[in-house]
Amino acid sequence: MDYALIPEGVKRCSFGKFVLWISAVSLLLLWGAAGALLCWIKGLNQTNMNDYFGFGIWITLDLAVIALGAGAFFTGFLRYIIGIDELKNIVNFAVIIGFICYSSALAILGLDVGQPLRGWFIFWHTNIHSMLAEVAFCITCYFCVLCIEYLPLLLENRQLKKIPSLNLFGHHLHRIVAVFAATGTFLSFFHQGSLGGMYGVLYARPFAFRDGFFIWPWTFFLFILSAIAAGPSFTILITWITQKITRKKLVKKNVIALLAKISGWLLLGYLFFKIADTIYWATVTAPARGFTFMDFYRNQPYGLWLFILEIGICGVIPAIILLTRRGRENNSWLILACFLNCTGVVINRFVFTVQTLALPVLPFDRFVTYFPSWQEWASSLAVIAYGIIVISLSYRYLPVFPQEKELNPA
Repeated sequence: MDYALIPEGVKRCSFGKFVLWISAVSLLLLWGAAGALLCWIKGLNQTNMNDYFGFGIWITLDLAVIALGAGAFFTGFLRYIIGIDELKNIVNFAVIIGFICYSSALAILGLDVGQPLRGWFIFWHTNIHSMLAEVAFCITCYFCVLCIEYLPLLLENRQLKKIPSLNLFGHHLHRIVAVFAATGTFLSFFHQGSLGGMYGVLYARPFAFRDGFFIWPWTFFLFILSAIAAGPSFTILITWITQKITRKKLVKKNVIALLAKISGWLLLGYLFFKIADTIYWATVTAPARGFTFMDFYRNQPYGLWLFILEIGICGVIPAIILLTRRGRENNSWLILACFLNCTGVVINRFVFTVQTLALPVLPFDRFVTYFPSWQEWASSLAVIAYGIIVISLSYRYLPVFPQEKELNPA
């Protein structure tokens, strides 16, 4: 019965091996669920967050997965709006990755708010002066868009296609997917930017505060650029991991190379504006508030090494690799570049979330550090398990990769 659900013309492992794989991953998911339940039942005192750290690993992870999930809206934008036809062979997988990232982000927020049963307050009692209100609306709406974009792929299942009404519905949905791709681009643009803008307007936190353009601080634009630069690299990285696990070629090299080149140019653009913003902040914005550049990096573990790691090792190096043909054609260098690019955006979100709160801003303040509790680690790692399960089920039962039959002849 299981093999009747598998797409025609492709091979999959036995059902027993698949169940064993899912069961092993589910153990990590159950560990995360245990940590989450403790936080829901006993409260946020199960975490190591406090009056200093209202944000912790959850918000870092939330911002990171939203940035990495940008590959969905940006690949869809390039495929359906710009018309880059080669990306049709990876856009399905990008949508699945985006679906995982955004559903994970919503689940993480359900933990972080402490009382998820009151989550509807965001929509019914909206704080119209908060950037996070706009973020909440856009993330929720874009998740709905991702569900709609994921639906045609679900309806491509071998057995579901045999149902005439579902087959017809899926066919018509395919024809208007460009509308949803455009809607997703619009929604993602604003919530990516507003997440950065929230930090940029923190007047009481000189490490994060930025000048800007009209009402938008520079971090608004930098968060957008970093997300669309890292998103395609994350799609490439997860595709490579999937190919390694399945021991199959799923996407042609020219598609990967094209996406890598696009990611490289976007990363270069981001680095240009990021470095320019940092120089202006270090020489104008921070001194105007009585701080020097090194005031923000004198305390360990948040030292200058973190700045060098984010901009230099995880920024300049992957940009060089992705922008050179030799770097893109060498598989090892390509994957290293994608990994560093993704790591760089995660570090960036960590710096804005945790380092911003750790640094003292008043003479009587003290420097404090933060390390997550096991409940925070468990529920965060559960996101990885959830992603593995969704990708595994999608790969086994849905025609995710159009080039798989061609690249893996029976």
